[in-house]
Amino acid sequence: MISEAQFQNELHLIISNAIREDVGAGDFSSLACIPPSTKGKAKLLVKDEGIIAGVSFAKMIFEYVDSELEIETFINDGAPVKRGDVVFHVSGSSQSILKSERLVLNSMQRMSAIATKTQKYVRLLEGTNSKILDTRKTTPGFRACEKWAVKIGGGENHRFALYDMIMLKDNHNDFAGGITAAITKTKAYLKENSLDLKIIVEARNLNEIKEILTNEGVFRILIDNFNYEDTRKAVVLIGDKCLTESSGNINETTIRSYAECGVNYISSGALTHSIYNMDLSLKAF
Repeated sequence: MISEAQFQNELHLIISNAIREDVGAGDFSSLACIPPSTKGKAKLLVKDEGIIAGVSFAKMIFEYVDSELEIETFINDGAPVKRGDVVFHVSGSSQSILKSERLVLNSMQRMSAIATKTQKYVRLLEGTNSKILDTRKTTPGFRACEKWAVKIGGGENHRFALYDMIMLKDNHNDFAGGITAAITKTKAYLKENSLDLKIIVEARNLNEIKEILTNEGVFRILIDNFNYEDTRKAVVLIGDKCLTESSGNINETTIRSYAECGVNYISSGALTHSIYNMDLSLKAF
């Protein structure tokens, strides 16, 4: 996984690019009618139910826009919220609050929705040995925040990007000349380039799992689009030789059954690509 320094840099890039995109040469609506010396106060109001996420990120946004803005927090990341709750107050320059408003709301609405869905999946897995993972099916340019939201919701992060873990999927294996060839070439490449990266290999059927197991150095096998019966067989075949991960069209109605097959992890793109934003607003008072 990426380092904390890399992660913080990603967050800074998200904020700087989003402000560039949204503010550009200036927030002329505010500049035109609000004097620079005007002070104001606003509250982050919840108009929905779920798990709040993005509070810490909102503070980073306010700090980036205007370090003199003051935030009084009442509800922290990961807490359950309901309609009418107030998460925080922000006070200071009215122009700065308005400049920050849309990025704060866009980010927190999406992050809260992801955290809410993730926690629902986590609860569905209670009592099993399986953990929920996110994927790279994220919004371009906003991945760090979406993966952060998964963690806030109680899930775990898969690889952050293409550079922090090896994942040999069906196309890699086919282009490389087969599973064994792909694994062999990968291990040689890692050695030649002094890279210490874990290797995950995707299997499309039980025969491919058997082939993967003839190779050493595989960290986890991705059991992709298997039915329950074959997933159970795959878990038995793999035993303690490496970790297991189920993926492929797994949803709220099927996730528990896959967990009961005995896999270590279940990855779901739905955590980040199929959510409805939580309704939040920033209201002056």
